[in-house]
Amino acid sequence: MQVIAALLRFFSYLYHGVLSLLLILFGLVIAVSGGAEAVHVDVLNWTGTTLLLVLLLGGIFGLLSVFLAMRGTARPLLFLWALVVLIHLLRSYFLGIHRFTPEEFNNVLYLTAGAMIALAGAFLQMFRAVKRK
Repeated sequence: MQVIAALLRFFSYLYHGVLSLLLILFGLVIAVSGGAEAVHVDVLNWTGTTLLLVLLLGGIFGLLSVFLAMRGTARPLLFLWALVVLIHLLRSYFLGIHRFTPEEFNNVLYLTAGAMIALAGAFLQMFRAVKRK
């Protein structure tokens, strides 16, 4: 059981670390191109400078929560971040009016399943015993 819990924690760190980096990179590309007003992402509810701020600040918060969880301090932040990500994915893709192509639907299922597994890992990491030096 310890091995499965460790794998789930590792997956959670990896999933949310990569997601946070992608959010920051996407925000930086929008900021550098100067086209924040022209960018519209169907999955995200925001546009313009609000979208830019959400991407950058969300990515920074996600990276910070992963870093703090790995160090063993403020571990509930990663769980909170993972929960917000999963809720947003479910609201945007499955409870919205978004229409899928068959290929896109499979990708969304993989992304959502990954978020669910990462949420389980984020939950388990809150109760992990930290070895103090």
